[in-house]
Amino acid sequence: MKPEELVSLALQARENAYAPYSNFAVGAALLSADGEVFTGCNVENASYGLSMCAERVALFKAVCRGKRSFAAVAVAAGTGDYCRPCGACRQVLAEFGGHTRVYMANRHGAYSEMTVAELLPEAFDL
Repeated sequence: MKPEELVSLALQARENAYAPYSNFAVGAALLSADGEVFTGCNVENASYGLSMCAERVALFKAVCRGKRSFAAVAVAAGTGDYCRPCGACRQVLAEFGGHTRVYMANRHGAYSEMTVAELLPEAFDL
């Protein structure tokens, strides 16, 4: 799958975000190694610590379906800046391998690209 297609799916997933507190809607599209795509959006809660980021929603959906290897993830927000994964999402993505490509997109579909390992060079590991 081309990066632009994954970014487009992330932008579509963003439309379902529940972000009444931050008004910062985010969408993610995660491509498993075998070609299946899982989407997610951020879901906020009045108790902020219970909120969940789009990347982790997509990843947890994939893991629930038995996926453990991922080729790429696209993250998109409604801003002019590229949407970068937060530290928690970087660490959770790193659990499944630093090789995963991360496409960080803006509302126009433009994106920058890095690997999880580049975004989190010294991830926690046991």
